[in-house]
Amino acid sequence: MDQTLWSKAHGAATHFPIALVACSAALDTVGWFRAGRPFAGDLHAVGYWTILFGAAGSVPAVISGVLMTKGSVLGHGLLRLHHLFVWPAFGLLIAIATWRALVGRHPARRLLAGYLCGVAAMLTLLIIAAYWGGELLLATAIEPGP
Repeated sequence: MDQTLWSKAHGAATHFPIALVACSAALDTVGWFRAGRPFAGDLHAVGYWTILFGAAGSVPAVISGVLMTKGSVLGHGLLRLHHLFVWPAFGLLIAIATWRALVGRHPARRLLAGYLCGVAAMLTLLIIAAYWGGELLLATAIEPGP
């Protein structure tokens, strides 16, 4: 298969889960700080669904990335830097989404605080992985001719 096809598929597939996970974190954080207000439960419900859809959406991003790198799980150079952050982020995202699916839409406040810390750690890893992925894209870009 054409390498540029997987590169484009990977680029398209990565933004959807990143946006959903960031949205989920923001909604659950606002809901946590506004506990007791009528809309806090709704924020947590939407945060619940967006983390689940974000985790599900990350699977095509990972598959397209693995196909793009021809199965290289670690690589070297910028690819290695990208993978050193993306694999822990992906694993943590799947773990967090699974926990949230088991606990439900409205976890206890104390549990939600730990969950939000896990989401913050995962988003940090994801942002660093995205940075190195962008650097890799810039480094491998073919400059147009005259």
